[in-house]
Amino acid sequence: MAAPAQPTFFYDLGDPGSYVVAERIMAELPMVPEWEPVLGTDLGWTIPDPDADALAARVAAHGLQSLRMPRRWPPDSELAMRAATFAKGGGRAVAFSLAAFRQTFAAGRDLSDEGTVLIAAASCEMHPAAVLKAVTMRSVTDRLRAAAERATAAGARALPAIQIGDELHAGPDALDDALAALPVVRSGR
Repeated sequence: MAAPAQPTFFYDLGDPGSYVVAERIMAELPMVPEWEPVLGTDLGWTIPDPDADALAARVAAHGLQSLRMPRRWPPDSELAMRAATFAKGGGRAVAFSLAAFRQTFAAGRDLSDEGTVLIAAASCEMHPAAVLKAVTMRSVTDRLRAAAERATAAGARALPAIQIGDELHAGPDALDDALAALPVVRSGR
């Protein structure tokens, strides 16, 4: 049996559901996924208002840092998503994205604040001047839009979404659904 294709993890840094999946995906998915930042509004999707108690329970159930929601809701993630797109081009999508998620949902910081983005960038050794220049570049904006087009072509209408081959799993349960759909790998024991 052929191994499944490399998964793609589509996410928006302002989405708490994407945060929970991001914190779990590398440890729980048996294949390393490609991390693809997608601005939810480019899909025609808006970040839903979270049920704070249910979200906090989910965060706690997975042993994540205590939830601390940003004051501004819904978050404006465009600046951070441009930075994530720039980070992906330099091989730092995972490191930058996890740092940005944690700044937002564990520290309660505003993603539209340049300082929040620069703290996340500094944690993965991205130079602040390079980040500030990159987030204004048309090529970065074009790559972010192209990611939304790829997500749309895969069938994503909500985030987070995980594509494995032709199958797409979307929404807060995307990772659990993707794991359940994977073929069971049998050992020789």
